[in-house]
Amino acid sequence: MAKDKTVYTCTECGGSTAKWQGKCPNCGAWNTLIEGVAESPGSQRHRFASLAPASEVAVLADIEAAEVPRTPTGIDELDRVLGGGIVQGGVILIGGDPGIGKSTLLLQALDGLQRGGVPTLYVTGEESGAQVALRSRRLGLDASQVRVLAEIQLEKIQSTIQAQQPAVAVIDSIQTVYSDQLTSAPGSVAQVRECAAHLTRLAKAGGTTIVLVGHVTKEGALAGPRVLEHMVDTVLYFEGDTHSSFRLVRAIKNRFGAVNEIGVFAMTEKGLKGVANPSAIFLSQHSEPVPGSCVLVTLEGTRPMLVEIQALVDSGGPSPRRLSVGLDRDRLAMLLAVLHRHAGVACMDQDVFVNAVGGVRISEPAADLAVMLAITSSLRGRALPKGFLAFGEVGLAGEVRPAPRGQERLREAAKLGFSVAIVPKANAPKAGRGAAREFEGLTIHAVERIEEALEVVRGLG
Repeated sequence: MAKDKTVYTCTECGGSTAKWQGKCPNCGAWNTLIEGVAESPGSQRHRFASLAPASEVAVLADIEAAEVPRTPTGIDELDRVLGGGIVQGGVILIGGDPGIGKSTLLLQALDGLQRGGVPTLYVTGEESGAQVALRSRRLGLDASQVRVLAEIQLEKIQSTIQAQQPAVAVIDSIQTVYSDQLTSAPGSVAQVRECAAHLTRLAKAGGTTIVLVGHVTKEGALAGPRVLEHMVDTVLYFEGDTHSSFRLVRAIKNRFGAVNEIGVFAMTEKGLKGVANPSAIFLSQHSEPVPGSCVLVTLEGTRPMLVEIQALVDSGGPSPRRLSVGLDRDRLAMLLAVLHRHAGVACMDQDVFVNAVGGVRISEPAADLAVMLAITSSLRGRALPKGFLAFGEVGLAGEVRPAPRGQERLREAAKLGFSVAIVPKANAPKAGRGAAREFEGLTIHAVERIEEALEVVRGLG
């Protein structure tokens, strides 16, 4: 089979040239030429024609819509992130730091699928078959029937998938795969993009679910072109400190389910195990309440979770520091200004440190009220009451704005035995027998402004 000719295309103007040059001959931009496969006449000209079947224009209301069938992996936390399970013909991209547990989780998932009668294939480009077998035995997957292929050439991987017809195939990792049609090294932008496009075409045409494992850069983003995330159906990120036993799997993109859904895992000797009550991870075990600690009910996808916010206010020098871990630092500076202007709590000459316990990252503004109460508690050296929690967004005018799905947050807090809550007035449950029974044992204080919240805290003290 003759090797296809390559062409170098400019990412700025789209012009092409037969050989690589440092400067684009069309627009003059430097270092913008990327290798690609030249289009040849005949049947090979439209390699992805099968992905674009002809169809007539239809009215949206007349189109029959059926629920997408899903196959559970047997790992509840992974199924939650995927939206209920894997979808036939779907393409999933999973990224994370080295050694965080991507291969371990996927090997466990494939073993569970295989034991359920679903044919699977594990393609490894980073390990040998013996290394994968050793890892499976270390994870306690005895007599596993998962089929393993140690190969990095794209054409051989494609022919194997077409011959074996697995329902789920894992490519570990996409950066190690190369195509004979390109002369560049594996892991280059051209190779990653071309290989991912071919595998996506194979998944859509044959119905095999393809799972691609991707490397990440120093900044934590998926290595390779950004277009890789647009080509796939689902993008999952592994988060967590490699020195900690807990891992978070977060859905960044999902065409078959909700985004920002998370799954919580604990790394054990037998692999990754799902955590049924993740709130226990993010709450410190204090025998007695301590100053500077406030519990927040945050929302991750559809799951309410309790996270402890810790603040430490200490005397600083002429240029005090503001440092936050797990929260936005610029938002911390804004909250300190609001606290000074509208509540009379000055931290201008103080060092302020804020931390979200457990390594979780909180991006929603509903954490504002808990952060401000934790800072005030640390500054005054007075602990908040036992069983206390708060949530709500705080505006620049000092108003406390409602958080989305406040009733679900309060239900989670009541279920875990919390007794006092300060919430935005719009999130307070309406009076009635049902509310009294649903939030039994939880005293809810509804506030409209930050100074009201601090007044309520002083009354509780």
